[in-house]
Amino acid sequence: MSNAHSLEAVTPALSLQPLNFAASDPGVGGWRPLFEQVRAADAAGIDRLAVSDHVILGENLEKYADPKLGGIEGGQQPTGSDGHWLDPIVLLSMWAAITTHTRLMTGILIAGIRRPASLAKALSTLDVLSEGRLDIGVGVGWQREEYEANGVPYPHRGARLDETLEICQTLWRETAAAHHSEEVDFEKIHLNPKPLQPGGVPLWVSGTLNPNVIRRIVRFGSGWIPWGPDIRDPVAGLGRIREALEAAGRDSEGFQVSSHLPLQKADDGQLDLAATMAAVPPMVEAGITDIRITLNLPNEEAAATDLLAPIVESFRKAAGR
Repeated sequence: MSNAHSLEAVTPALSLQPLNFAASDPGVGGWRPLFEQVRAADAAGIDRLAVSDHVILGENLEKYADPKLGGIEGGQQPTGSDGHWLDPIVLLSMWAAITTHTRLMTGILIAGIRRPASLAKALSTLDVLSEGRLDIGVGVGWQREEYEANGVPYPHRGARLDETLEICQTLWRETAAAHHSEEVDFEKIHLNPKPLQPGGVPLWVSGTLNPNVIRRIVRFGSGWIPWGPDIRDPVAGLGRIREALEAAGRDSEGFQVSSHLPLQKADDGQLDLAATMAAVPPMVEAGITDIRITLNLPNEEAAATDLLAPIVESFRKAAGR
């Protein structure tokens, strides 16, 4: 069965990544502006909202900059060890209740540190309650302490992620599911409700394109979230992915790829929409389907909607929508 979800492939999407973390405790009611901004995004026509993930943080945060550990060269963890990170599944569940059309996504979820059947159930439930608006970006992460605190061997994180994704898709797609391995063994297991989306929740695999990541994409992926040096040139990587998909007998036409759109500023410091959106047509032409922006939004829904609406309108024109 193909994992490709072609519904959105023909329509380039504009994504927004609100910050689901804070450097310190924002206090009672301190997260309320985040919900105002999400309502604004939905009202303005943003296509997808993405949030990131940390269950815990250790104290060796400088390792985020080590590509050998899954970090990114020159990168910096956005909070210190005492940063506050909202759980993405819980948060997206709340957002599902206050939005109507915007798709909801993790970018990324460290899926391998979660118990597979429980994760499959949570994501299936969220897909049903959001009426089929869920996308799940997954990756191995970089932090050893996060695995150790969850009882998962860090050296086996890639294999654990693969098995977690396999079990999720098996439970989503089969009526009486079975899985047999040293870690997880079950027979004639029923998980309901199934995800609303045919084939299960779309899985977007994140990572720098090495053989393991390409294999994971071919086996499980509806999309790719570039990481490391591939962030700068996702198009070259997309060509490799398409070749691998086609070699495995999968249709690459509906495959999705995410990339960041830098915001250009005018001389007065304001957003230059024309200069920003000039980059969109070449991205779409190259096969980028999910074009993501990050920006500071006002705390009130009306003001945030006023800021986002012309961005959405300009994007749709540039993307040929």
